[in-house]
Amino acid sequence: MMTVAQAEKELEEAAAMTPGQWVPHSRSAGLNARLIAEKCGMDGDRAYIFGLLHDIGRRKGSWDIVHIFDGYDYMVEKGEHEVARICLTHSFPAKNYAGTYIANASCTDEQKRFIREYIDGIEFDDYDLLIQLCDSISLPSGACIMEKRLVDVVLRHGIREYSVERWRKFIDIKKYFDARCGCNIYTLLPNVYENSIVSL
Repeated sequence: MMTVAQAEKELEEAAAMTPGQWVPHSRSAGLNARLIAEKCGMDGDRAYIFGLLHDIGRRKGSWDIVHIFDGYDYMVEKGEHEVARICLTHSFPAKNYAGTYIANASCTDEQKRFIREYIDGIEFDDYDLLIQLCDSISLPSGACIMEKRLVDVVLRHGIREYSVERWRKFIDIKKYFDARCGCNIYTLLPNVYENSIVSL
């Protein structure tokens, strides 16, 4: 697996190719993933790399669901199969909705089949769950309460028939990591209160 320095270089290069709020969001997700991982005995560097690169498919200017495929393909080409997996799994906390997406699902039927089969064929491990969690609490400015981030996403992309189930899954994942950490994860993360009270 790549080093932290290599992952940071990947994000810097991607930011130069396609600047945007996705870059500080990714840095936020990486930092939050590291802090939670270290508290519950997981590998902090590994979690940081996964959080930092979960949206790396956006380097090509890919938005909507396409970014997960572009990230997956790019990481597979580099031989980084673990990161490639995170590029796919971070968007689907509700496994039965694999192939759907909160934003515009502008992908081919073949891609939809691929993601359904891929997600159905694995069991989420704690790193998959951790990055799903950190994606759902990480604004570009840093960590916030989950409910704010979920509203932020809905305001930008609209609500779908499966949105409530996704929210329940995110809440369940947070409870799981609260238990693993032995505390509310928000107490581990910097500036949660400040980021949460700023108006969207």
